[in-house]
Amino acid sequence: MRLIFNIHYITHFGQSLRLHLSDGVSGRERVYGMTTTDGDLWTCQIDADRAAMGDVVTYHFSVAVDGHEVRREWLTLPHKLELGNTRTEHVETDCRWSDMPCDSYLYSSAFTGCVNRRAATPLPPCAYSKVLRLIVRAPQLRSGQRLAVVGRGKPLGDWRPSCAIAMYEHSYNEWVADIDAAQLGSDRAELKFIAVGDKGELLWETGPNRTVLLPRLHDGDAAVMELDQAFFELCDEKLAGTLIPVFSLRSEGSFGVGDFGDLRRMIDWVAETHQRVLQVLPINDTTATHTWTDSYPYSCISIFALHPQYADLRQLPPIADKEAAARMEALQKKLNAMPQIDYERVNAAKTEYLRIIFDQQGRDVMRSEEFAAFFHRTEHWLVPYAQYCHLRDTYGTPMFAQWPDHNTWDEADRAALSSPSSEQWHEVEFYYYVQFVLDKQMRAAHDYALARGVILKGDIPIGVNRNGCDVWHEPQYFNLDMQAGAPPDAFSANGQNWGFPTYNWQRMLRDGCQWWVRRFQNMSQYFDAYRIDHVLGFFRIWAIPTSCVHALTGQFAPSLAMTRDEIESYGLRLDERFMTEPFIARWVVDRLFGTHADEVVAKYLRHEHDDIFSLRPEYDTERKIEAAFGHCHEADDIMVRDALYALCSNVLFVRDHDRPDAFHPRITAQFSTVYETLADSDKEMFNRLYNDYFYRRNNDFWYGEAMKKLPVLVQATRMLVCAEDLGMVPDCVAWVMERLRILSLELQSMPKDPTVRFGLLSRNPYRSVCTLSTHDMPTLRQWWDEDAQRTQDFYSSMLYRNGNAPHPLPGWLARDIISRQLTSPSMLCILSLQDWFAMDERLRLPDADAERINIPANPRHYWRYRMHVTIEQLLADKEYNDNIKEMIDECGRRV
Repeated sequence: MRLIFNIHYITHFGQSLRLHLSDGVSGRERVYGMTTTDGDLWTCQIDADRAAMGDVVTYHFSVAVDGHEVRREWLTLPHKLELGNTRTEHVETDCRWSDMPCDSYLYSSAFTGCVNRRAATPLPPCAYSKVLRLIVRAPQLRSGQRLAVVGRGKPLGDWRPSCAIAMYEHSYNEWVADIDAAQLGSDRAELKFIAVGDKGELLWETGPNRTVLLPRLHDGDAAVMELDQAFFELCDEKLAGTLIPVFSLRSEGSFGVGDFGDLRRMIDWVAETHQRVLQVLPINDTTATHTWTDSYPYSCISIFALHPQYADLRQLPPIADKEAAARMEALQKKLNAMPQIDYERVNAAKTEYLRIIFDQQGRDVMRSEEFAAFFHRTEHWLVPYAQYCHLRDTYGTPMFAQWPDHNTWDEADRAALSSPSSEQWHEVEFYYYVQFVLDKQMRAAHDYALARGVILKGDIPIGVNRNGCDVWHEPQYFNLDMQAGAPPDAFSANGQNWGFPTYNWQRMLRDGCQWWVRRFQNMSQYFDAYRIDHVLGFFRIWAIPTSCVHALTGQFAPSLAMTRDEIESYGLRLDERFMTEPFIARWVVDRLFGTHADEVVAKYLRHEHDDIFSLRPEYDTERKIEAAFGHCHEADDIMVRDALYALCSNVLFVRDHDRPDAFHPRITAQFSTVYETLADSDKEMFNRLYNDYFYRRNNDFWYGEAMKKLPVLVQATRMLVCAEDLGMVPDCVAWVMERLRILSLELQSMPKDPTVRFGLLSRNPYRSVCTLSTHDMPTLRQWWDEDAQRTQDFYSSMLYRNGNAPHPLPGWLARDIISRQLTSPSMLCILSLQDWFAMDERLRLPDADAERINIPANPRHYWRYRMHVTIEQLLADKEYNDNIKEMIDECGRRV
């Protein structure tokens, strides 16, 4: 058969178009060069065996210069051509170049699989001798609506909707219909598309009638025409949702921590209250030390493995040993009655339970075809993960550099670890089994969410544990000499040091960011939307030397460091010793240490000249100081330690990690004592340099860095992409998010417009997530009582109310605040469960502080918040649920 592909694309000198075609038999992609006579219409002719092409081929186009690809189409929805339903031997296709559309979110699995879910409709057989095939995209169609085409002439129904030609959704939001071209009797067809509801209701597309010019066809020919998108007078859909960590869920039968069974029950509550989104925090395994410090959900040891604490033990067979079963039942009741999570006891108990079930019948499960399919699908990461867990527990530490052997993954071990008859298999088989159970349960929860029309939204942390399996398995992707974190902000004056290794992006880009692609694709098995944690990390990360505890002497990486000449071009003379080494004058010591000044001088400092000192070598880094003080608890010791930290960071510039002759202004240097010593004119010059560097110098550079990475990741799956774009946000972040159609995060208390104190909800972009607080922030009730003057200003200016703001926040006023959030233009309004509780004084906790999930300023925070009512109680609370339903319906967020 002969296939001809045509596409209009105006090229520049030196550019050429290529066709990438995958057949329906092998799935292998072949690349064909295209030809043109005018630099506009490009053509490719392929003569192929029909059987070799298969029933369906998919394809896309790219632009190349000197054989190298410089641009490609949007790959989320490739072109699709059905060949098996006709007998035609000559097919000519008129294609349209497809860039990422403004409404790309409608092609996400969040909308096609949950909100606007429709049953697939394959194209039926066609016996016409001459075929005109129309292909058009109609992403606005709702669940229950289907597309049809109607037009002039009998073959098109003579404009009668009852005689319209039904179309078939052969790809997400893309519809196709075959028309008998022999009956059209003209060289053009006049037509229009209509949306037909499941009850017969009609909606005509907007705009004038379409006119399609028909090519001359012979018997056995087919003309395929891709047309412009069909638009209908349908408003954008807005959805409401809830944020709650899985570990915070509570049901009558959970085991002291939320699990994947509780997630199903929470989906019921979300659906019952007319919400459509349930957002959770990361669910990956964080087990490093088997202590409460592993409760931090953003420090995963594996980007693929799920946390064993989320196993729903109720879905497993009962324990056969009656004594053990009774003991576990009593322990479950005891742990589940606790107001907060006891991470260590819960995980120890659930691990013991899982081992009992594994010994009881786990090996039988692992001989099943279901387990074999799971192992085949996951073995790339599962085998190293299981060996890592075995070695971690055998040697009693996750710090693989300290292990007596196996300090990094050895690919030669894979064969033995994958053979059920080997000794190595038996060492790790328990970990295989647990991940199989978790995967099966989480997939079931996801399927249940789809069935109930609820979007499960996950969370992708920006970092990984430096002692975790990912770093052990694939160390080439990480820089272990640096730590990732965040610069100072309103929540942490010293910045945040997460301790994660930074990424070796140069190495990642060499293989097309496959590590990230695998990560996103694995996540798409469980979720239909996701939040990119700290999206700024894809532009630049705050990189902190491993010698630091705090983050003040970090620097953005990558970034354009400043040379001496560039610094001095601002009029500021660079004195390297004074500006890049800790400035320690006697008056600084007296101010920081007070009555302890003499003691500090004698023990920790070395005299240099005049009244200038330096830190002794044994105390000249924050890590050395941390080690010297250990886990001090006395107030005086803590004060001295923290003041010594301050001395370490008392600089105006930090040297670039890679170029010792280049420099970065130290973040928030204006609050340092070394800044005080500058003359007013030098302060003015430093401030100008500082603002240029942090807010203007790197914008275009960071834009380019993000566009190397994010387009690949955004198109790796069809999940709806949302980003946490808070903090020190350069202008280029908005440029990239607009281009890639990524949803922003909008908080009224943290407006992106620097000219206002509180954000105006009416200005929220549609492609955004609106919320009152995140897991890193005070809840609405806490925020209300934190700063009385700020609250009063908000009460008067945003809520338009007279008088004094009431304290604590009354339920009726919380309801008003929530209602205003729901009426914003944002596509998603997702509130924490605690903020939903705030509007019901009968239901919420008396102590607002007990509802806080995380305190970012405390790097050793214990993540143990748990909802205080059970999901069963929540589902039974008709008064409260009706209140939420009423608000959501009134605000137009019920779909």
